[in-house]
Amino acid sequence: MSDVSDVSDVAVDDGSGQVVDIGRLIAHLRERGETVAAAESLTGGLVAAALTQVGGSSVVFRGGIVAYHSDLKSSLLGVDAELLAAGGAVQAEVARQLARGVRGRTRATWGVGTTGAAGPEPSDGKAVGTVFVAVDADGVCRVRELALLGDRAAIRGATVTAALRLLGDCSGMPS
Repeated sequence: MSDVSDVSDVAVDDGSGQVVDIGRLIAHLRERGETVAAAESLTGGLVAAALTQVGGSSVVFRGGIVAYHSDLKSSLLGVDAELLAAGGAVQAEVARQLARGVRGRTRATWGVGTTGAAGPEPSDGKAVGTVFVAVDADGVCRVRELALLGDRAAIRGATVTAALRLLGDCSGMPS
């Protein structure tokens, strides 16, 4: 198994200058004996791809579920079907339930959830760039709302960065 401490130069950059050092994040979680899983909608697996680009990440990354359609958010991850029917998938509570659901399904320490409108058209009545990222652990759940600019790729990239930054913050990774 590779030592993650020697790959600290692996990073995610959303183009805005905000960077997350993936190697450092993986090493931090590994040192704490913690694991993470991702439930993704608009990012379509990009959070999982970012976390697994570091050798040795299998010690920390439990897995991911891409639930693009609302029925899968509900059936696979336990997102409240009535919540989805009433307000659509682009809501803070949906992100929270995605993170909690994937954490429970995979038995990970941390669950990360992403949902939002990446464009080119609004989604569920929400403007393009409206995004919610959430991180859930036993006793800790934080949701961050983002108003992102740019094309679809830029919005998705910025969402990955924001989700991983929130994971680092919630897990106590030093700045």
